[in-house]
Amino acid sequence: MKNFSEIQSLMKSDMEKTDEILIDRLNSNVDLINQMSHYIIASGGKRLRPLLLLLSARATNYVGTDHHAMAVVIELIHTATLLHDDVVDESTIRRGQDTANELWGNAPSVLVGDFLYSRAFEIMVEPNSMAIMRILSKATNQIAEGEVLQLLNIRNANISQKEYFNVIEQKTACLFEASCKIGGLLSDSTQKTIDSLGDFGLHLGTAFQIIDDTLDYESDPTTMGKEVGDDLSEGKITLPMIYALEKTSGVENKTLRKAIKKAGASNIDSIVNILCSVNAFEFTRKIAENESQTALKSLKNIPDSEYRSALKLLCELSLNRTS
Repeated sequence: MKNFSEIQSLMKSDMEKTDEILIDRLNSNVDLINQMSHYIIASGGKRLRPLLLLLSARATNYVGTDHHAMAVVIELIHTATLLHDDVVDESTIRRGQDTANELWGNAPSVLVGDFLYSRAFEIMVEPNSMAIMRILSKATNQIAEGEVLQLLNIRNANISQKEYFNVIEQKTACLFEASCKIGGLLSDSTQKTIDSLGDFGLHLGTAFQIIDDTLDYESDPTTMGKEVGDDLSEGKITLPMIYALEKTSGVENKTLRKAIKKAGASNIDSIVNILCSVNAFEFTRKIAENESQTALKSLKNIPDSEYRSALKLLCELSLNRTS
């Protein structure tokens, strides 16, 4: 197994069943909800979080069908956060397409996001597992806290690396962790196995977000589906910028702080040059690599199988992606 397409082939049946349930459970008596929710779901994305749940379940020898519905729950929660994110960030483009708030406005986007959350909670009770409900409700709450923390840090040039990692753990990594844990729970795995899967997801999610934040400066609009420097334009201070602030002084440091204060990326080329001059991208990628290695070590307790191999490959691919 060498690429993402092979992982998709391995999980084709499970993903198709998950998509069938997703489409079915998105149905509403309200036409606007149907239009918006189907537009968002159809707009792309690798379905990485539900894929992690499905792989974790298969890697621990799950033979039931509840993993499909739980993967749908994960995707609905994630999609709801994207809807709300785009409103908060005033984003107009995501994955190369107009955002829902750009097409329908902020109020419908917030309300449809609420619909997706509530539909997710309707589905999550179906396996009748208090442990699963506890994990998912905690993750949903953590995501909300992470979003608020990120909002509080807007245009804050003094944010520390510790504060940054706290935000991405709650905003991103916790849903990766929840996805993997639920896969183990469904198969009645030992607590040690469930915890190992959770650690894998947590560190993979951290590495994934760090690379995402690096690509925001390194990539291009066609590849990323959004403008270069979008995070800076929204006032978000991520690891490359935090590191550069620590390593620069004088004019360069003032340039970075001014861009942060104005939340503007009009001189993005100059900013990228400063980040390059202090090896900010090399630093952030090294941190992501360390997180990825920690994630891989967590899989030692998982029996060898093609599903475990797929989890390991996802970890490696997350470091080398371009979008």
